[in-house]
Amino acid sequence: MADNGTVVTEFILLGFQLPTGLQMGLFFGFLVLYVITMVGNLGMIILIQRDSRLQTPMYFFLCHLSFLDVCYSSVIVPQSLETLGTDKTAITYERCATQFFFFTLCASTECFLLAVMAYDRYVAVCNPLLYATAMTPQTCLGLVAAAYAGAMVNAVIRTGCTFSISFCKSNHVDFFFCDLPPLLKLACSDTTSRERVIYLLAFLVITTSISVILISYFFIIQAILKIHTAGGKAKTFSTCASHMTAVALFFGTLIFIYLKGNMGKSLGEDKIVSVFYTVVIPMLNPMIYSLRNKEVKEALKKVLNGMKFSQVD
Repeated sequence: MADNGTVVTEFILLGFQLPTGLQMGLFFGFLVLYVITMVGNLGMIILIQRDSRLQTPMYFFLCHLSFLDVCYSSVIVPQSLETLGTDKTAITYERCATQFFFFTLCASTECFLLAVMAYDRYVAVCNPLLYATAMTPQTCLGLVAAAYAGAMVNAVIRTGCTFSISFCKSNHVDFFFCDLPPLLKLACSDTTSRERVIYLLAFLVITTSISVILISYFFIIQAILKIHTAGGKAKTFSTCASHMTAVALFFGTLIFIYLKGNMGKSLGEDKIVSVFYTVVIPMLNPMIYSLRNKEVKEALKKVLNGMKFSQVD
């Protein structure tokens, strides 16, 4: 154990600390949301790969977003289900560090990818004649690779800083997965310098991504305002609406957690917000992009009709 200065070899995830009935209700709620997330995002990936009309840069990026949501949710939810559904709340030091690393990797990549998708919409709306030459398959692949590479650097440094801390106050993590704020509360040495590096990296990732998004949409809105017909404005804006919704949901919760600092934070409050962006948002993204997207709905109808005809035959 961690008391009396003993080296920590495992952590105890305290989870939500609810009565048994509510705990099991939350377990089934998480399970249902996880299944919907897997079906929705994997279905989106398969749909994009199968339909030739969706072989465009926008859907290439959306395919990677769905892949990230699958990974993102799978890093957190199975561990949470294990904690909620059984008495097994212990997680090894190595598994905790691994979960922390991949969680950071997925979250950072999603930040950068949403910025890349905003840039894609900027080129499509503001320079439509140059879109095909500007967003070539090689360019798209390079942008996605850069998103993963930048996130990898952030994840390595952030994980290294966090798990080089000496944990000796306790090994009880008052959270449902290995996240930064509850881990910092277990430190028995001064963490100021490491916290500065960690929060500086979070600040750079989030503000860089948001800056690209805001600049892109500044020019997109300018271009929309120059369109003379109301129908033309609505059609152009609709191509960006799904992305704007996803950006607002993801960055809104991420900013709440990681840019408000570690002082005076309520872990109970953070648990609720963390459930939203680790469990709910990955489930919502495929719905946001399918329900508001004519091309995706048509592709889905085509697949469903094909399944009906095959069953009749």
